[in-house]
Amino acid sequence: MKIKNTQFIKSAVRPAHYPEWDLNEVAFAGRSNVGKSSLINTLLMRKALVKVSKTPGRTQLLNFFEVTTGDDRQLGLVDLPGYGFARVPDSVKRTWGKMIEGYLERRERLKAVVIVMDIRRGMTVDDRHMLESLAFFGPQPILVFTKADKFSANKRRNQILSISKKEGIPKKDMIIFSSHNRMGREALWERIAGLCLPQPLNFGPDGDELPQEEGQG
Repeated sequence: MKIKNTQFIKSAVRPAHYPEWDLNEVAFAGRSNVGKSSLINTLLMRKALVKVSKTPGRTQLLNFFEVTTGDDRQLGLVDLPGYGFARVPDSVKRTWGKMIEGYLERRERLKAVVIVMDIRRGMTVDDRHMLESLAFFGPQPILVFTKADKFSANKRRNQILSISKKEGIPKKDMIIFSSHNRMGREALWERIAGLCLPQPLNFGPDGDELPQEEGQG
């Protein structure tokens, strides 16, 4: 997937602060320190659009970005605060929880949530809770396991099989990702595009737009 442009729009805490646009949205969620910021930067081919902090738990707001693909389709990308970081005070965790839950519940434009997990640790209790929340609120989950380059190919296959069996997740539903070598980038974009991006327009030889095939839209 080619990206023409990405721009930060605003940060928000509550629905009144969300951007008023007609774009479908994909949100990114995950425990602190699983490589979520690096994943987003790799996905968008930007080095530091989302700042990678050495101190987990720094993202404290809902951060909205507007993404334009190479074929001029657009979507909203939302970076959610990382969850599960032990050093964050309980009062802050509760605030984050309410903020994230309010977004998941009320944002009609939200079509998918990428749950970012460290392949070395597998799915945690917090990740399972997020997955259960999506089943209740409606957005489609996309399961991504990062830092795949930390394993050899053999060990990576064994770990994928182990997670699949333990969690009851088909291997085809697991996207294995590495910000180091961009493994899984196209697979993730394919999933996001299918859920969030409008169908690309088709044009005839005279430049007129052709009708979409039945079932598209």
